[in-house]
Formats: sequence, C-alpha cells, structure tokens
Amino acid sequence: MDDSLLVFIVLGLTLAAFVWGRFRFDLVALASLLASVVLGLVPADQAFSGFGHPAVITVVAVLVLSRGFERAGVVDVIAAQVLKVGDRLLYQLLALTGLVTVLSGFMNNVGALALLLPVALRMSREHDTSPSILLMPLAFGSLLGGLTTLIGTPPNIIISSYRASVAGERFSMFDFFPVGGAVALAGVAFIVLLGWRLVPRRTGQASRDAMFDTAHYLVEVRVDADAQALGWSLHKLRRKLDDNVPVLALVRGGHRYAGHSFYGVLKEGDILLLEAGPEELKALEDRAGLRVGLTPEEAPDPDAEPTDTEQSNTEQADSDDPVRSSDNAAAASTSAQPLNADGDAGSASLAQRTRQLVDEDEQARERRITLDETREAARGTEDGDERQDDKAPEDLHLIEAVVRNDAAISGRTAAELRLHHQYGLHLVAVARDGGRLKQRLRDIRFRPGDVLLLQGDPEGLGESLTVLGCLPLADRRLTLGQPRQLALSVGIFAVAITAMLFDLLPAAVALSLAALVTLLVGVLPLREGYRAIDGPVVVLLGAMIPVGQSLESSGGAGLIADAMLGLGSQWPPILVLAGLFMVSTLLSNVINNAAAALLMAPIAASLASGFELSLDPFLMVVAISASCAFLTPIGHQSNTLVMGPAGYHFSDYWRLGLPLTLVVMVVAIPLIMLVWPLQ
Repeated sequence: MDDSLLVFIVLGLTLAAFVWGRFRFDLVALASLLASVVLGLVPADQAFSGFGHPAVITVVAVLVLSRGFERAGVVDVIAAQVLKVGDRLLYQLLALTGLVTVLSGFMNNVGALALLLPVALRMSREHDTSPSILLMPLAFGSLLGGLTTLIGTPPNIIISSYRASVAGERFSMFDFFPVGGAVALAGVAFIVLLGWRLVPRRTGQASRDAMFDTAHYLVEVRVDADAQALGWSLHKLRRKLDDNVPVLALVRGGHRYAGHSFYGVLKEGDILLLEAGPEELKALEDRAGLRVGLTPEEAPDPDAEPTDTEQSNTEQADSDDPVRSSDNAAAASTSAQPLNADGDAGSASLAQRTRQLVDEDEQARERRITLDETREAARGTEDGDERQDDKAPEDLHLIEAVVRNDAAISGRTAAELRLHHQYGLHLVAVARDGGRLKQRLRDIRFRPGDVLLLQGDPEGLGESLTVLGCLPLADRRLTLGQPRQLALSVGIFAVAITAMLFDLLPAAVALSLAALVTLLVGVLPLREGYRAIDGPVVVLLGAMIPVGQSLESSGGAGLIADAMLGLGSQWPPILVLAGLFMVSTLLSNVINNAAAALLMAPIAASLASGFELSLDPFLMVVAISASCAFLTPIGHQSNTLVMGPAGYHFSDYWRLGLPLTLVVMVVAIPLIMLVWPLQ
C-alpha cells in the first residue's frame, strides 16, 4: 500500500478519535505516532524527535513564565483595576475582553483567562449582569490575543518553526503583530459593540444562587440518646449513607466545627448541619436514627441565664474578640425547623444560616476567631484512633471550581478519587450545563466544564485544586505578589524579549533561559514550575510533529495541494487563501489548534509551491485560522472553561463564533496580502 494512502488512513483515524473524544487527545496523538512508526511512515530513530523540537521547548518555557507572572502578581495588579469600571455593560465588556486580549499576547491563553474568569464572575454578581454575556467574549478575547505575538499561541510557534525548516528563517517575536494586532482589534471591537448581543442569555444559571441553592437543601439533625449514630465518626456516618449527604458542620456546646475536618465521634446533643433532600432525610432516619430539627420545647431559650461555665467561656472569648459574642450566639441558635418536602418550613432560618456559612464579605473571611475549647480525642470506633481539630467559623469554607480540560479528575468519580482522604475536600454539589445535578454525588463522573461546590480548609484548598486540575471561581480573591518579585519577573521577561528581537538568541533558547532564571531566583518555586507544564499539550505536540512531517515526506500533502490546485486553478489567489482559511478553521474547531497547525502547514507550503507564490502569506493564513476556534466549546480549552460557569449549550458558540470568524477572515486575508506580498 502506498505510503501516502497509509498516512491518510492514520490521520483519518486520528482525527476521528479527536472528534469522538472518548480518549484523551494526548493518548490519541501518541497512538498515532506509534502507528506511524510501526507502518514505516516515521523512521524509528526519529520517532521521539518531536519532543526536542524548538516549538515544544518554547511552549514549555512560555507555560512556566506564565505561571511566574501569575505568582508574582503581575496580572493581578492590572486585573484589580477592572472591578472599578462601573456598572455600564459596554465598559465591563471592553475592560475584560481588552485586558485578556493584551495579556494573551504574552502569556498562555488559558492562563490569562483563568486569572480574569473570577473577576468576570464577581463583576456579573455585583452589577446583576448575566455571566453568559461576559464569559464568551472573555474566552474569545483570549484567543484573539494569541494572534499578536510569536509566543501568544502554540500555532504561531509551530508555524515559525516550520518556516525555519522550509525557508531557513523563522518568524520573529512581532512578525505576527501587523496582521494579528489588527485582527485582534477588529475582533474586540465587534464583540464589544455588536457581538455580545448574539450571545444567548442564560440569566442566573451560572450564579451560585442558581446552581447551588444551598438554602433549599440545608437541614439540621440532632443526635439523640437513642440514635444509632451515637459514637460514630462522620466518616462512618457518610459511609452508612453511601457518601451521599455532605456534612457541612457540627455544632457542640455552642461551638461550630467544619465537617471536613472533624475527626471525633458523635455525642448526644450534637447538631449536624448538612445538605439533604427528602430521600436523604429518610435515609438519615432509617440508617442512623437521626432526628431532623428541634422542637420548640428543645430549642435554647435566648433569655435564659447561661451556666457559670458558659458565662466564663463567653466572657473570655469576648475579651479576645469583640465580634465573638455575636458569632457564638449565631452558632448556638440551632433551633431551626426542618424543611418539608417543599422546602417551606424554617426556610428563612435556614437561609440565614446558609448566608452565614458562605458569606463572601472579605472582612468576615479575614476575621480569625480563636476557639477556647480544648482538643478531644476519641477511641474505640471501627475507624481507629481519630482526632478532632478546632476550626473557626470562617473555616466552614465553600468554594466553586470549574474542571479544566486536562484535569486529573476528568472521567472519575469522587469515590474513586477519595477526595476527602487524599485531598481533605468534601464534594457538596455538582453543576453541569448551568444546572445542578440531582444524582448521587459518589456516582457522578466529572467532565471538563463541570462546576463543583467544595468544602475544605482555606489554607490547603488552592493546592488541592491545582493538583486536581480545577480552577477556582466564585470564592477566589486576587492576591498581590511581592513588589520585588513583580519587577523581577517583568525584568527577566523583558531581557528575553530583547534577546529575541535583536536575534541574539533563538526564541526557544531565550525563553528557556528566562524560565530557568525565574525558577533560580525564586519568583516561581520549582514544584510550581513543573506543575505549570501542560503535560498533555507537550505530548500532543511531541507526537504529532513527526506525524505531520510524514504527511509531507510521504507525498500526502502534495496530493491534497494538487487537488486544491485543480479545483482553484482558475481562482484568484485571494479565494485560494480564503479556502485554506476555512479548511484550517473547521479543523481547529474539532481538534486541538496546535494539531491543526501541524497538519495544515505542509499543505499550505505545497499550495504556495504549486501556485509559484511566496510561502509566507500561506503560512500566516494557517497561523491565524488555526487559532479561530470560535464555533465549538471543544475547539479550545478557553471555550470549555466558560461553558459550565455561564451555563452555555454546545450550540451557543456558533452564534457569536461564526460572525466573529467571518470578521477575522475578512480583515486578515487582505492584510496578509498587503503585509506579506504573494510575489
């Protein structure tokens, strides 16, 4: 069988697997590489040459530098000003979309989006704006910004490296700017002035109150003397209930403890604050003997005199913190009535308690109240020795997080991940496509774009989310880096850019050196540097580069170019470039944009050769079009990340994406022909 036919079969199966999405794209790319080696399309001694390719090294360096910017506070200093733009939607769109466009030109697209996504969500809540109006422009702005520089997006790096291999010279840092900058400016103007009107309004679906309406699920149960759960640990209680009832807090003796960090055993009189619907309430009574709510006779009398011990503890606490008395009163007031099946009785009291638990007021979150109750130790449970750690009320910390495309938890359940034991996290709820899922939490397999409501210690929450591959949303606060690190990180990057501009060092070497210095001087810890490297993207590039080269070496690219030449032999060059643009754009919307650039680059070169025209305009068309993944949520990680928080549907993207793609094509192709002449 002819090599070119084998290449088409391998690539066809690879593209089908990419579109199917059943397997991770990095595994598909690696399988494609190994298949090409077995079939003799890629020499065995060159099978892994792609992993040392300058394009891969450059991408890795950019990812490390982007994380360094984030940690040093470079972006946060700028992003903090975005919240001051006021309540006019036009200004909000311009500030968010414009800022993410500028940032994406110098750092990873997803990194820029990740930094501004919490800002956009907070802005939508403060100004009562639908999140769907802000988030799609934000995602598309991150893609437009990548068009402006060499390091803005992987397709630009790939096209630059391909030009070096074919023409002996790379595109420099700002060679992309004349066309990419104009396209980005036109795209942002279209989005801000007109395009946002095409975005479907998913009003309220991405807000915490809509996806995670905790007040409708929050109940209190009491441990009585005859309860089966008496003496159980919370771990055992969850196991008896199939891990389906998240315990948010335990109230004992006027003090409240975070459910995720309470390791003692249940005692008579304990109050559990948990999320449960009617079915879970029945399970609580049948399996654990827990009674829902307190009768009015059992409720603490607010006018009753406290005991000597309670008075002493309260006075001591009040002397330490003037707000302690009011918080203790709120914690001790546990007489809320149970919710009925309709969620009516006691709803006001429970809603008040919910607001207390998830209060986003920064001053309340920053208060640290010292509890004077000593640690208790409990033995004799079937789980072995356990400990109880005192936690302040503010440690009842709930946070929303969205699952990234490359998340380690994708395709797995909370039970498989052992979220509580491994990461100290409680899964409280899951939202998908803008709505809260009602099925058992332990049975939900996480997908990219899912929004999770989690409870955990604030100190370790950020690290746990990073390891799991989740991006914090609603409860994330902007943190400013140290001024010395901020200036240092910018200085290191500026030196690298200068070296590239004056051709002192190749891009891969200059950026790698900058990343190394960033790690050596402590701007970014080494562990964070390794975490910043997007392994799946590295594998994808390293594997697909030899496969893409086989398309050219086998003659397959020439065959495709000949077919396009035959169809467009009588067409003017501008229509040929438009056809190349559309093919590359469609490809980038169903597979990774880097893979699209790798596959289309040799075809573009063959077309240029066939028409006896300059190579550069054809390569620039591929560079621009490969980054125009505006039509689907799977075309780019930025699109996927905003899908859950905004409540978008799959079909929502083309409504703004299609006209934006046409705007980009209409602006880009004439400019490419002007800046990069065909002859």
